[in-house]
Amino acid sequence: MLPELSAPLLSLLAIGACMFIVGGIVKGTLGVGLPLVVVPMLSLVVPAPQAMGLLVTPVLSSNLWQALEGGRFGFTMRRFAALIVAQFVTTLLTVKYTQGLSLKTLNVLIALIVVSAVVLMLVRPRGEISPRLQAWTHPLVGVIAGVMGGISSLTGPIIIAYLVALRLKREEFIGSISVIYLFGSVPMYGAMLWFGRFGWQEAALSLAALAPMFIGLKIGTSIRHRLSERLFRGLLYAFLTLLAALLLFK
Repeated sequence: MLPELSAPLLSLLAIGACMFIVGGIVKGTLGVGLPLVVVPMLSLVVPAPQAMGLLVTPVLSSNLWQALEGGRFGFTMRRFAALIVAQFVTTLLTVKYTQGLSLKTLNVLIALIVVSAVVLMLVRPRGEISPRLQAWTHPLVGVIAGVMGGISSLTGPIIIAYLVALRLKREEFIGSISVIYLFGSVPMYGAMLWFGRFGWQEAALSLAALAPMFIGLKIGTSIRHRLSERLFRGLLYAFLTLLAALLLFK
């Protein structure tokens, strides 16, 4: 249960609003990062399952907004259908079979998952992954992303690393990853609600995070349009490296 309305709760809500503004700025600037930023930060002040629940509507709405803005639905569904389907199925199974994980274990797994993103991006292959290889790497990445998302709600690390390895241009990257995230988030949050990872109370409270998140999202979008492709990638790597370090030493 969340705490009753009180002065400490009001302070917690103010801190949470600032976290969602920061997460929105990162999401708007890089096309990724809302749960990667906000879930670890919220986990410092509330249990990790509650932190996941408070991201429901901000994650779904921000991904829908960027997916529509990017106009990449058709492109993404044609190119990444196998990844999306594999992620969908694996997410449902992972949420179902990881209900017994302790809060401490969840926190450790969240940290390790973000660290994995940094490692994957640092050892990313040189040159593009050939279409022949993509026939099996797409579903493989979908399975890994589904496991990550089902455990921690953080589907991003492996997908970020994979799309970077595919050398997508900035707007292709943002449009595609938003569609993939959207189709991954719906079964993930639905299964977490169904199996009791968090409750309807957290999901309802997540509506209050929409305003600060969208403020940050608009700020970040204006920043993104001023970035070069090279600077965009550099910021993406720096963001994940910093976040991993903070999680490991929190």
